[in-house]
Amino acid sequence: MMLRSLREQVAGQARRLAAAGMVVGTAGNLSARQGDLIAVTPTGARLGELRAEQVTVVDPAGAVVDGTLAPTSELDLHLGVYRRFRAGAVVHTHAPMATAMSLVLDELPCVHYQLVELGGTVPVAPYRTFGTPELAEAVLDALEGHTAALMANHGGITHGADLDTAVTRTLLLEWGCELYWRASSLGTPRTLDRAQRDEYERQVTATAYGTTRPV
Repeated sequence: MMLRSLREQVAGQARRLAAAGMVVGTAGNLSARQGDLIAVTPTGARLGELRAEQVTVVDPAGAVVDGTLAPTSELDLHLGVYRRFRAGAVVHTHAPMATAMSLVLDELPCVHYQLVELGGTVPVAPYRTFGTPELAEAVLDALEGHTAALMANHGGITHGADLDTAVTRTLLLEWGCELYWRASSLGTPRTLDRAQRDEYERQVTATAYGTTRPV
């Protein structure tokens, strides 16, 4: 039952990302962890049509423990995020605006306080060939202190305590990239400095921002 639920989460969120235009065809991958088991999208899968039974389950070393399809070629990257950041889920997409920004920026500036959830500024990992240890190493280094990064000439990656959080951060990253693009077409965007971002975080704590509560 646990494996079934984990697989359904991954397949459902894959379809959600496809419906939102964050992934096209087979481009992108996501995973979720429960205990020592990781459910991950298979290589070559069309994410908009993914079914729970197609999701592969691996152990922390990457060995397949359940499923009939080979896991994503970016498995090393996913496993590295789990090891280094103790994440609960990882999402990698080739979303249009995130990918476009990865072509021209060294980092996405913090132009809105909501980007503080991603770490403020969003770093861009240097380009490395997909599916290689070199790519995984570069992206993991870029993610230090952040929950999102752009991957030069490639796409974006987010992680979170659970899959819903990681997917929400992917949508936030895409929104932030589009916001920066739109503002840049009008002029030079203002950015939030460290003190302003710290004050935002204090205000979030003081007001329980983002949560409902009774009057």
